Amino acid sequence: MCTTCGCGVDTDTVRVDGKLAPVRVDTEAVTVLEGLLADNDAQAARNRAHFDQHDVLAVNLMSSPGAGKTALLEATIQALGDELRIAVIEGDLETENDAARIRRHGVPAIQVTTGNACHLDADMVHEALHRLRLSDVDLLFVENVGNLVCPASFDLGQHRNVTLLSVPEGDDKPAKYPVIFRAADLVLLTKQDLAPVMPEFSGERAADAVRSLASTAPVHGVSVKTGDGLADWCAWLRAEYRAQQVRRRDGSTVRPRVQPDGARLHAAAGGARS
Repeated sequence: MCTTCGCGVDTDTVRVDGKLAPVRVDTEAVTVLEGLLADNDAQAARNRAHFDQHDVLAVNLMSSPGAGKTALLEATIQALGDELRIAVIEGDLETENDAARIRRHGVPAIQVTTGNACHLDADMVHEALHRLRLSDVDLLFVENVGNLVCPASFDLGQHRNVTLLSVPEGDDKPAKYPVIFRAADLVLLTKQDLAPVMPEFSGERAADAVRSLASTAPVHGVSVKTGDGLADWCAWLRAEYRAQQVRRRDGSTVRPRVQPDGARLHAAAGGARS
């Protein structure tokens, strides 16, 4: 697992400038991590300024592996591709499988292979941007590494976070993984076509679990198999794109609901294990 956010640290070390450095106590781990997060946030702000300069809306998709992020992107491209110019940054530990799927739809997709990192960070996105012509993009999706924990803690420069929860995962995941659902500006309940054969999943209970986190993020069901809910999803994207255009005329921007406390908790736990 990742050594940049503390979730995979099982010794008294954390990663600093690409190297493992000794940490004596958990409080020192948190202090070092706060410095790393500050550096990440500075790069994220530069990324966001770059997006704003080119009138691009950047949306970060987060979920567990297999929740349907890439399939959702394919359906979105088919629905909005004639209306908005779309590009995708794909994050995975290995392979270009997902980027290849996106490219088959005629959309530029930049694959970022993270190795042992279980999330994207602002520097990774910055490097990917060198391979994109943002002047030809209206809507940029960042498909984060499949993980229900760490992606929520790192600002990439995006404007909005979308968290996916698929029916097979169960409606209790917002309660079990609160950090990533608190970070969401929108929660999508995916694979709704499976709901009839999985009556133990309740969209209402999932939405209640999100609300119990004091989150006001909308919760929508969607199925790329049947098309149910795609209209609402596309309407949300159109509204966010229009809002981004208004912000640009006003000279303002918007930051997503990043939850850095998640990364700090990982570092503290790593120190406690040492």
